[in-house]
Amino acid sequence: MTRKVMKSERRRHTRIDTALPIRLAVNGYDFSTSTKNLSCVGAYCLINKYIPPFTKVSVKMMLPIKNEYCDAKCTGVIVRTEDEPAGGFNIAIFFNGIRDITRQKISRYITQLLPNHSASF
Repeated sequence: MTRKVMKSERRRHTRIDTALPIRLAVNGYDFSTSTKNLSCVGAYCLINKYIPPFTKVSVKMMLPIKNEYCDAKCTGVIVRTEDEPAGGFNIAIFFNGIRDITRQKISRYITQLLPNHSASF
């Protein structure tokens, strides 16, 4: 799994480059892919089928937090779809239907990947 912290941004939530497996369900299609980057409010990933912006999507992830995996499910909306020159489509998903506990799980996952993170939280 690759990880890289994004440079300083104007974003309110920390976003990291990470290849986390993710499952998406949209309009009767299921996609298994991995994130390119992730924050507790959204994800960016590559899929092989065009899906237009404003499409609703169900999201499932297994977050490796400490030494266990935590289930994270939410709904979102595709806010951007871009052609990938190598093939497929990059999509940006905004998590608009996410419980606080799920957002906290994602935040803990991201925090543990930060360079200055202490292993005891």
